[in-house]
Amino acid sequence: MIKHLFVMGLSMLPLSHLAYGQNYRQIHQDLIVVDGHNDVIYASIFQGRDIGQRLNSGATDLPRLKEGGVDVQVFAVWSDDAKWKTGAFQHANAQIDALEKMITANSEAIALAKSSGDIDAILKTGKIAAIIGVEGGNMIEGSIDNLIKLHERGAKYLTLTWNYNVPWASCAAMESDKMDPKEKGLTDHGKAIIKKMNELGMLVDLSHGGEQTFYDVIATSNKPILVSHSNAYRLCPHFRNLKDEQLAALKKNGGVIGVNFYSGFLDPSYETRLRKIYRRQFGREADPKLSTWSMYDSLPKEAQYEADAPMDKLLDHIDYLVKKVGVDHVAVGSDFDGIESSPQGLEDVSKFPLLTKGLLARGYNNAAIAKIMGQNFLRILSENEK
Repeated sequence: MIKHLFVMGLSMLPLSHLAYGQNYRQIHQDLIVVDGHNDVIYASIFQGRDIGQRLNSGATDLPRLKEGGVDVQVFAVWSDDAKWKTGAFQHANAQIDALEKMITANSEAIALAKSSGDIDAILKTGKIAAIIGVEGGNMIEGSIDNLIKLHERGAKYLTLTWNYNVPWASCAAMESDKMDPKEKGLTDHGKAIIKKMNELGMLVDLSHGGEQTFYDVIATSNKPILVSHSNAYRLCPHFRNLKDEQLAALKKNGGVIGVNFYSGFLDPSYETRLRKIYRRQFGREADPKLSTWSMYDSLPKEAQYEADAPMDKLLDHIDYLVKKVGVDHVAVGSDFDGIESSPQGLEDVSKFPLLTKGLLARGYNNAAIAKIMGQNFLRILSENEK
């Protein structure tokens, strides 16, 4: 990859040379930027919106991906696993159909990658490489044959659960809610699914997975695992984030964690601040049953910005994760279009250069930034294919 070679040629230069010899936008442009998780299929493409044009809503479209210097975008195929207990496999395929239709309509700008080799070839043409990630094991409906079929269509990872258990694996949301210990983790069938994924070269994604599921996968998988869009529990104690012991196991496994941009997973005071702003804006307390998404959407833009986590919260999580697992094991999984609030300054995919700017300000050199922004994800993608 031309961009990759250029980055590696710069990586031995001191930070001062990089910071002053080039501006952060040029440094960012010279990176291979990989976003490991984005929900724009369900949020926009599947709803009939044309992301080939700049949209006035949502966080993602092709013009803004180009503006943000995103070279490789993982498009999440998602279905609510409480709603889609049956028909989920068909629903997944319909979303892939919609993605393929979008790619065909914008073939001058984007192409589907089904392998690391495809990514190399696509990036040489200057196009965005699209990768499919399936978010939720309910979409294979317990069938290894369905898993194989989704892989054949291009799915490069499977997030084992979303916010509900599947018959063969337990999720973080339910494991944290007084679940019977005997029902936690992988079943024998779940372990067979992990082994088949290893055989296929398909990444096992443990975002949304319960703690016991996490450790069962670590014990079962013979390939590095992915945690595509999660953060550090120590900094924000949410069940979607990884505890220090999990991070240690992830490092030993050789896997990668992609930092999630959601304010609620970055900043433990997010919801309290949001409710305070809502009360000030409307002169009343928000209904306790009202979701954070609904509260946030009801606010004007300036109040939303005030509610958003400061950019420093995201950088703090990156710093913490790098300290715990090493710079070779941290990546980016924005969760754009699957979240209502992202850090101040990172409101959509066009703003990715500001993350590079923030990493430079924190003292990361070019080689480290290149790993976080893309190389680490590409490494475990390749390692799983071997």
